[in-house]
Amino acid sequence: MTVKTQELRGPKPVPPGVEYHRVLAGEERRVGRGILAILLLVGGMFGAIIAFQLVGGWIDGILWPGVPGDERLVLTPLAHAGSLIAVGLVIPWSMFLQRWLYGVRGATLSSVASGFRLDLFGRALLTVTPAFLIALAVFEFMSPGETAVWLYSDVIWMLVVTILLVPLQSAGEEYGLRGLVFRVAASWGRGRWTSLILGIGVSSALFSVIHTASDPWWNLFYLLFSLVTGYVTWRTGGVEIAVVIHAVFNTLTFLFWIALNADVSARFDRSAGGLDTVLLITGTMAFIGTAAVVWFRTRKVGPATTPIAPDEGRGDRTDLVPETA
Repeated sequence: MTVKTQELRGPKPVPPGVEYHRVLAGEERRVGRGILAILLLVGGMFGAIIAFQLVGGWIDGILWPGVPGDERLVLTPLAHAGSLIAVGLVIPWSMFLQRWLYGVRGATLSSVASGFRLDLFGRALLTVTPAFLIALAVFEFMSPGETAVWLYSDVIWMLVVTILLVPLQSAGEEYGLRGLVFRVAASWGRGRWTSLILGIGVSSALFSVIHTASDPWWNLFYLLFSLVTGYVTWRTGGVEIAVVIHAVFNTLTFLFWIALNADVSARFDRSAGGLDTVLLITGTMAFIGTAAVVWFRTRKVGPATTPIAPDEGRGDRTDLVPETA
């Protein structure tokens, strides 16, 4: 009796057969609770970013007291690291919000297997990285941007920070947007397809909004990126491939900037006319190509898209057939 009571009081497991985006769905839509979850998610993320940037700026002032501000990069290694860590903290924050507001285990945000599937992550990394490397190389070659003078120390530490922390930042956004927000918005729909449209639509719109671009083409770029990552999250039952797409794109972008001594302030320009057409084309090809590969690999047999009952095992792998096949 004691064991049963403890199980009832703990976080709820996800029943077998429930798709990733339907985990938070129930008899009631709980729209108000969902809006609260989204507000807390975004507020917590930007609050952490501001706090870490203030601390980073204060430390920068101590370490570089004699260097005028206009002789340093707009994005110093410390400021860069602070922002990345702040967004990376969205991972535990999303898990906490899901458990607190919905009573569902935070680990289920990773996948329907209630854990991060490293095998799927590794295979996706080997496939996505070459495609995005070529796409970004073509863009940088065809549309060379403005350059700036980088301090030798900034180059070294920006490389370290980028390689170590950009993947963490990318994972944070995916757990928050393609994880929690996707599920919260999907829970507002009654049917499977209505839920899917709501989940991808709301998470994609919010992703564009938080990147504060006034250029409509940048917003289109963010929307396309969100649609692809939302699609692969649903199609594979977890955020692993979405994390790979985001992390590889962001990490390679920063590495190109560092290698080319790019003017960071110009590269971060999201005002009207800020997006280069070449990047839109090459990026679109890479994103759509990734989605096509995921569809092709999962059209018959692929990663589990719903939790598996403990007594089912792997069996004849029928549990790995997506319902859309």
